[in-house]
Amino acid sequence: MRRIPYLLIFLVIISSAYAGPVYKWTDEKGVVNYSDDYNKIPPAYRNRSEVEKWEDIQKPETPSPAPLQKSEEAKTDTYSHEESYWRGRVRPWKEQLKQATANYEAANKKYTEKLNEMSAKEQLSRTQHQMGTTELHSLNEEKMRCKAQIEEANRMLEKISKEANEAKANPEWLK
Repeated sequence: MRRIPYLLIFLVIISSAYAGPVYKWTDEKGVVNYSDDYNKIPPAYRNRSEVEKWEDIQKPETPSPAPLQKSEEAKTDTYSHEESYWRGRVRPWKEQLKQATANYEAANKKYTEKLNEMSAKEQLSRTQHQMGTTELHSLNEEKMRCKAQIEEANRMLEKISKEANEAKANPEWLK
């Protein structure tokens, strides 16, 4: 029973002798954080991290990784989102905008052609007039659906752009 405390003290001394570097950084809230793994430091704080020196460690100090260069620093925003995150958020809305714009232009072209066709004919039977009016109404509804999709895509792209700006993401990632 007397050997257990000595064993614990021995293990603590041995483990501290083989300890690696300890990194220290302060986050935006002023909280001091520590980690023994450089990769666990959030990218936004890596250039501000310090290697904590322990007086009782006999092991020679290992050099800390080089500070991040500007090109590496710009690979994430303040929330550690990478370029792929932002491109993934923007892509579906850009595709919807492109598709909805193409559909709107096609529906508008058909609508204009049908309107010109109906006005070019001098005499239309009642049935022809009703069928033409029904087709115009249908094309107009399609144009309105496409316009709503265009507006929705533009709203979402604007919202994502504001979020990216707040996160200090590279504006190129949204293109």
